[in-house]
Amino acid sequence: MSDTAAPSRLNKRMAELGLCSRREADDWIANGWVKVNGQVAEMGVKVMPADRIEVDRKAQSQQQQQVTILLNKPVGYVSGQAEDGHDPAVVLINSRTHWREDQSRNRFSPQQLKGLAPAGRLDIDSVGLLVLTQDGRVARQLIGEDSSMEKEYLVRVSYGPVAQNSQAAFPREQLAKLRHGLSLDGQALKPAKVDWQNPEQLRFVLTEGKKRQIRRMCELVGLKVVGLKRIRIGNVVLGNLPVGQWRYLAPGERF
Repeated sequence: MSDTAAPSRLNKRMAELGLCSRREADDWIANGWVKVNGQVAEMGVKVMPADRIEVDRKAQSQQQQQVTILLNKPVGYVSGQAEDGHDPAVVLINSRTHWREDQSRNRFSPQQLKGLAPAGRLDIDSVGLLVLTQDGRVARQLIGEDSSMEKEYLVRVSYGPVAQNSQAAFPREQLAKLRHGLSLDGQALKPAKVDWQNPEQLRFVLTEGKKRQIRRMCELVGLKVVGLKRIRIGNVVLGNLPVGQWRYLAPGERF
C-alpha cells in the first residue's frame, strides 16, 4: 500500500487541499459544516485521498470575512506575544493607524483583531513588512512546513572598523559564503540571493526564516548589521506604506 493511499486525519487533509488551516478545520467540523461522502463528519475522523469532502457555505462565508493585514513595523515592537515589556505589533492595528491611501473597501472593526496573528517574525530591532492574518490558508502559505516563499530585505552593514564603503573592504569569497555555505544551529542554510545595493547596503532574498537569521549570517562573515528592513514577501511589496501604519491585503493581491 503506497503512502498516497494511506488514511489521514480530516483536518490535515483539509489543510493539504488548501481549504483552511487545521485549527479552522476543527472549528468547522465542530460546527457540523464539513461532510465526508455526504455524511456530517465527526472530530478526529480519518479519510482516504478518494473521499469526497464538502464544506458548508457558512464556513466559506466566515472565511471570506477574514482579513489579512500588512503593517510597516517600527523598531521596538515584537512580532508575536508581548515580551520583556515590549508591545506586540498587533497593538498598532486600529482605525487611527489605518493608511489613508489604502485602496481596500474594508473598514476596520475590533472583530478583525480576533485571532489576528503574525505569519512570520520580524525582530524587535528590524522594520518593514509584517503580515498579520486571520486566514489559516495565508499563514500556511507563508510559514507552513513546506513554504518556500521569498522574503526580501535591505540590510545596512559595517565591516570591522570600516564605517563607509564596506563593499570595497569586504572579501568576495565571504559574499559567496553568504549566498551559500553557512550553517546555523547545526543546519546548513538554503541558498540565498545576496548582492550589494550600494557601498553600505546589501539586499538579501531568503526562502527560510530562522530566528535572527540575517544578523547571525552577517556575524559569521564579520559584518555588523546596522539596520534591517523587509520590503517584500512573495509578490507583495511594502511600497510606500508609512512606518507604523497598515493596510489590508487587496482582494486581487496574492503572495
